[in-house]
Amino acid sequence: MLVKGEVSATQLVEECIALVETDKCNSFEAMCFEDARKEASKITKVEEDEFLKGIPYFAKDNYSTKGVETTASSNILNGYVPTYDATVVSKLRRAGMIQVGHTTMDELAMGGTGTTGHKGNTTNPYDRERIIGGSSCGSAAALAQGIAPFALGSDTGDSVRKPASYAGLVGLKPTWGRISRFGLFPFAPSMDTVGFFTRNVLDASYVLSTLSGHDNHDMSSSARKKEKYQEYVLKHKSLKKVGYFKAVMDGIIDPVIKKAFVNLLEEMKKKGYEVIEYDFKEELLDALYPTYMIISCAEAGSNNANLDGVRFGPSAMNNPQTYKEYMTDCRTRGFSDLIKRRFVIGSFALLAENQPEMFNRAQKARRLIVNALNEFFDSIDYLISPSAFSIPKKIKDLSTAWSTHPDFLDNILTIGNFGGYPSITLPLCFDQGMPIGVNITGRCFEDGHVLACAQDVEEITNLHDLVTEVK
Repeated sequence: MLVKGEVSATQLVEECIALVETDKCNSFEAMCFEDARKEASKITKVEEDEFLKGIPYFAKDNYSTKGVETTASSNILNGYVPTYDATVVSKLRRAGMIQVGHTTMDELAMGGTGTTGHKGNTTNPYDRERIIGGSSCGSAAALAQGIAPFALGSDTGDSVRKPASYAGLVGLKPTWGRISRFGLFPFAPSMDTVGFFTRNVLDASYVLSTLSGHDNHDMSSSARKKEKYQEYVLKHKSLKKVGYFKAVMDGIIDPVIKKAFVNLLEEMKKKGYEVIEYDFKEELLDALYPTYMIISCAEAGSNNANLDGVRFGPSAMNNPQTYKEYMTDCRTRGFSDLIKRRFVIGSFALLAENQPEMFNRAQKARRLIVNALNEFFDSIDYLISPSAFSIPKKIKDLSTAWSTHPDFLDNILTIGNFGGYPSITLPLCFDQGMPIGVNITGRCFEDGHVLACAQDVEEITNLHDLVTEVK
């Protein structure tokens, strides 16, 4: 419609702004309406190949945006206004996309419920008594309500792919290093990945084509040649061996999800896929959660040491006499209990006397898991699994207690972060009126094939471009 002149960028932005005002799920942080209107007014013509030009979008609140308060939904960063744009924000601007504002998130991207940000709970548009997942909760809630067709998230364990499952969206975590992380606030950089939400697979492929590529500001970004990922989707350039873990299939209790997943595998066979059951060691699956927690908390504690109240956030109030007292006062008031707990765990794991038994063992476990998954990928092209194994919990039923026996099913998506694999979630079915997704993970830098496989799945389920009316 933009190409044909049937609608203008200004009209789209105004519609988006009007919808922001109707949000019922606590999806947003700082807005930049006037800047969005100015950018939209400059767009008078859109060509056929300018797929993203004139389209409004949102960024998760941990992406630096020049002139827009960016807090990562944490009190410690209240009032922080970046003086530069994240690389992905710059690339989207050059492509003609128009940022309308920032979305809520779990504080500093830690947490998987959407309930730890400084603005309170972000709820699920399909049922506002339930969580939407995290940490990229606001981006998922905004798209599920139909407020915009695209939003940035970030994925360290499953922070894009799990909310995508609960919101009926496509959530893509590309290969680690495929997209520059410059300007993304760090959580656990060895696993952090720029991710994003769309409502269909083709849109995701166009966005990845725009955002991928090396960046001199981020030496961990890959120097591999950029690709036109939309060609994989449009030409169905998918590989044909897909595998699932036997332990995962045996662990699916919900009959609706199990039936939908089994039916999907049967339909994939009809499309020419070879479906393979694989006996991945359950002891490695059980190691996913503790390995992730130790490594991520250790990296988070180190990376956020600069949040001391001097450079950003609220000043100390209790007349501190030393720098240590000042920092203690600021961090006590600036961080939620969950953040404090994770920093304590990370610092404890990094103590010289604890490193051999905690941090070093976690790193060894990570290597064993990645080696085992690489062995899987030696003979099988994709790993497929439900993205969630039950509908999202009600907020009132959430517990802050640590799980003593974590179920690997709840943490299965972290396997994609340990080795930096490309991984995508898209809608699989509805259970009690709530969407549930399916996840496809592939070999590193085979993002195009993963997208093509996801396109085949999307054609089977016929669940795409979903929007719900919030009651």
